[in-house]
Amino acid sequence: MPTYQRIDSCHSTRIDDKNMELEQLRRSYADGFLQIDQFPRNPMDAFKTWFEEAKAADRPDWLEVNAMTVATSSASGDVSARILLLKKITADGFVFFTNYDSAKGIHLAENAQAELLFYWPHREQQIRIHGSTEKTSAALSDEYFHERPRGSQLGAAVSPQSSLVDSREQLVESAIKLESELNGAEVPRPANWGGYLLRPNRFEFWQGRPSRLHDRIVFQISNDGWQITRIAP
Repeated sequence: MPTYQRIDSCHSTRIDDKNMELEQLRRSYADGFLQIDQFPRNPMDAFKTWFEEAKAADRPDWLEVNAMTVATSSASGDVSARILLLKKITADGFVFFTNYDSAKGIHLAENAQAELLFYWPHREQQIRIHGSTEKTSAALSDEYFHERPRGSQLGAAVSPQSSLVDSREQLVESAIKLESELNGAEVPRPANWGGYLLRPNRFEFWQGRPSRLHDRIVFQISNDGWQITRIAP
């Protein structure tokens, strides 16, 4: 039987059974805890440890531990987020690849600040990483582009990412045509496709805890190096 919620004297909004079920979807987190004195002084080291532990843990085959949400915003403040795959970790930060003319590329050209979010539900952990982005070198973009499967190279070469297309068939035909024209030759990396490096200036390590009293450990860069604090959930 559906129920109703009073909004004001004239209107009411129906809340169906599905929504009531959503309100009851919750779990208790109890797999771990965080203590500041257990963290290394460099958050990059902490990230690498968590990442390797996430890879090694028993998990469903569909879980991609290098999947991350990349949040960007335009100069006017429009915010957008999407899932990408982390492809390289360097001493300077985190590298992902995309079309520079895509929506995210346009955002990053207007506002270089971005945030990455990794969520590993099988570990009850997440990591937020804020920083400034810059394009990687052409050499690094070339290297990764030619490590990709050939089909992915062709797809990147013909896709006007984030732009309107007439149909999926148009994209497939464009890839087939390019493959025919190349006749087995190397797929050139498009000039508008390449990598971004995010140089981190803030990390937040989150561990689920019982009663929603989650652990949140923050690293913030300063003139004296990384400062580590705990913040409330």
